[in-house]
Amino acid sequence: MGSILPANRANIERAADLLIRGHLVAFPTETVYGLGAVATRREAVQRLFEAKGRPPDHPVIVHLARAGEIDEWCSQVPAAARALADAFMPGPLTLVLPRAPHVSTALTGGQETIGLRVPSHPVAAELLSLVGGGVAAPSANRFGHVSPTAARHVEDDLGDCVDAILDGGPSNVGLESTIVDLSGERPRLLRPGVVTEADLCQVLGHPPLPSGGSAPRVPGTLERHYAPSTPARLVSTARLESGELGPGRYGVLARTSELQGFRGDWCVMPKGPSGYGRQLYARLREFDRKGLSAILIEEVPEAPEWRAIRDRLVRATRR
Repeated sequence: MGSILPANRANIERAADLLIRGHLVAFPTETVYGLGAVATRREAVQRLFEAKGRPPDHPVIVHLARAGEIDEWCSQVPAAARALADAFMPGPLTLVLPRAPHVSTALTGGQETIGLRVPSHPVAAELLSLVGGGVAAPSANRFGHVSPTAARHVEDDLGDCVDAILDGGPSNVGLESTIVDLSGERPRLLRPGVVTEADLCQVLGHPPLPSGGSAPRVPGTLERHYAPSTPARLVSTARLESGELGPGRYGVLARTSELQGFRGDWCVMPKGPSGYGRQLYARLREFDRKGLSAILIEEVPEAPEWRAIRDRLVRATRR
């Protein structure tokens, strides 16, 4: 079982050495914790897929220490990609680009595109710099489950399968990166995140196209994803306030409701999207351990700044 290691310099060096030798290491990023394998080591990447239970046609994102390394992984980098990299890297943005011929299709799910990201978390940045190459790092959890935002979440899901877990504290974003496809004629937004459509539009000069058509497959876009084991449902504020929830013991992630006489677990989430996103996965995991009949999630606003959270909640509550 991989031990949880405080993310000091000595342990980051130890983790880098483990990665270089073909082991799996979980490490913090600003979005969620990633399960890392050196991207050019085929056996390590295969072990990563096995540890997560990840289907082989589901691509992974390769994490880099610097945006300047993107050219080493791509056959072409359009001007729009360079503009987005200049604006948002390091940070919670993934660019999907045509893969270079030497890039293994084991990383791309058999596709001709590769997802690349430069995390801003200082532990991730130091680790990647020491490794000196790309690290494949999907979220450090069982495939389809709630993403981990703390080292203990990784231990809960993958303790027997990972060789070390670097503990850098809770993730300060808490939602996976925005993914933009730049392999076609126009940029396409494939997964919303805290880099919003408005942010992208400001750099690109026009809104990105929506996902669809012949867009590449990317992580976290299955109809059901980010899901706790306990059944979860989106519920209107009016229904929560009515108390007509049916028999059972519920946990509630509430935003606005005062639940008088409610029997069960009740958590008031932050009012704003950044605070809500930071806490969401940790709260779902807490409720998932309580043996509840269901987790009820009060609906969030339709405003653009809530789009990434709505995306995760819809997928987490899909039946």
